[in-house]
Amino acid sequence: MSSFFINKKPRKNGLVEVRGTGKRRKKPNEGDGKPRRKALSQLNEEISSDSGTESPAADKRKQRHAEDEEIEETAQEKKLRLAKSYLEQLQQQEEEKAEEEAFQQDLVASRLEEEVLEQRGKLQRLVAKDLQPPDVTKIQVLRGHQRPITCLVISPDDQHIFSAAKDCTIIKWDVYSGKKICVIPRGQKGAKDQHGHTAHILTMTISSDGKYLATGDKNKLILIWETETCRHLYTFPGHRDAVSALSFRKGTHQLYSASHDRSLKVWNVAENAYVETLFGHQDAVMGMDSLSRERCVTAGGRDGTVRVWKIAEESQLVFHGHNGSIDCIQLINEEHMVSGADDGSLALWSVAKKKPLAVVKQAHGVHGDQGLEQPYWISSVSAILNSDVVATGSHDSNIRVWQCGEGFRSLKALFEIPLMGFINSLKFSNAGDFLVAGVGQEHRLGRWWRIKEAKNAVYIIPLKRAPPKLS
Repeated sequence: MSSFFINKKPRKNGLVEVRGTGKRRKKPNEGDGKPRRKALSQLNEEISSDSGTESPAADKRKQRHAEDEEIEETAQEKKLRLAKSYLEQLQQQEEEKAEEEAFQQDLVASRLEEEVLEQRGKLQRLVAKDLQPPDVTKIQVLRGHQRPITCLVISPDDQHIFSAAKDCTIIKWDVYSGKKICVIPRGQKGAKDQHGHTAHILTMTISSDGKYLATGDKNKLILIWETETCRHLYTFPGHRDAVSALSFRKGTHQLYSASHDRSLKVWNVAENAYVETLFGHQDAVMGMDSLSRERCVTAGGRDGTVRVWKIAEESQLVFHGHNGSIDCIQLINEEHMVSGADDGSLALWSVAKKKPLAVVKQAHGVHGDQGLEQPYWISSVSAILNSDVVATGSHDSNIRVWQCGEGFRSLKALFEIPLMGFINSLKFSNAGDFLVAGVGQEHRLGRWWRIKEAKNAVYIIPLKRAPPKLS
C-alpha cells in the first residue's frame, strides 16, 4: 500500500503507531530524561535572552537587512532623492536670502525716510517721555579754568569736550575719564606769531567731521584749530567788534560767524578763505546756529528779532516774539528752533511762521524784592537734535528740561537739575546720553552779578531714561 495512505495516530508516552508496518519510532527528544531537560533549559535561556537586549547576531541581521534595502534602491531613485534634497537646500537658502534682503531694504527705507523727514524738518523723535531726573551724585565736575566758562562744544563722536573761558584758555577733555588731554594757553599780547587768544573767548564751534575747531573772542578774531593735536592753523580777522557767535554748516567746512558789529560773515575753513558778509541786524548779534541746509539762524539781541539767513540767495526772514534782548538760539531740526531772552521768555519757532508757535514767560521764575521782581535771564539753550527735548540755563541754581508738544506748539516743564552759578553754555551729546553745562560765577558777557558759591567748571550730567515696559 502506498505511504500516502499511512495513518499516523498519536499514542501515550510519546509513541507513534504506524499502521501497516507494525513498528514504532521515537520522537526526536525521546530517550533519557536528562538530555531532554537540558534542551528545555537551553531553550528557556534563549527565550530569556531574546526578551532582553538583542544579541550581536540579531544586530548583524538587522544591519544586513537595512543594507539589503539600500541595495534595493535603484540608481534612478537615488538621483531623484539627492535632487530633491538639493532643491530643498536651495529653496531654504533663497528664503533666508530674501528675508535678509527684505530686512536690509526695510532698514535702508527707514533711514531714507528719516533723512527725508530730517531735511524737511518734520522728524521728531519722542524722547521726553522716557527721561527722568538725573542722579545728582553721578554728575561729573571738570575743573581747570580759573575764570568763568563762556562756551563749550562736544566732539561728533561724544568722546571729547572743548571748553573756553574768560581766562582766554581752551581745554580739551576726555568725557569718560574727566582728564585734560590738551590745554591751549593764553596768547602773548604783541607777539608776532599769535597762537592763542589774548581776550575773553565768547564762542566756539566744531565741524561735523570733528576736524576743525573755531573760536571767537572780544579782540574781533576767529582762530581755527586742528582738534586732534590742538594745533593752531589759521586766524581770520575781519569783524569790527567782538565775535559773539560761530557755527559750521553740517557736512561741510563752511563757517558762519556773527559779531557785535551787527554783521554775519561766511568763511571757507578748508581753503583758509573769506567768502562774503551779510548785513541786516540793528544791534549786536548774540547767538547763531545752523544745520545742513545753506542757511543759518541768528538771535539779534536788543533789536528783538530772530532771523533766518538764506546764504545762497543773500536774503533773510525776520521774526518777532520776545520783548527783551534775545541772547541765545538753537535749531531743533531744519524747520524749528528755540530761543531765550533776558526777559525770561522761552519761545518755539517754525521757519514758516513769523510769530512763535509757543512762548513760556518767566521760564526760570523771578527774583528781587516784592514789587521789584525781575525775571531770571535765559543765558543758554540746547536741544537734542530732531527730538522733543529742550534744556535752558539761567542763574537761578537750576537747569530746566522741557518737552515740546506735538507739532512744536507747546512747551511743558519736565524736571529741574540743581546747579549753582551762571549756566553760560549748554550742549546735549549727539547721542542724547548726557548734557554738558559750562558754569561760571559771572555771566559770559559781563560782571553784572557774581555768585561766589558757584564753581567755574564744566559739568557732565548723565541723562536717566525710564526702563522699557515689559509687554
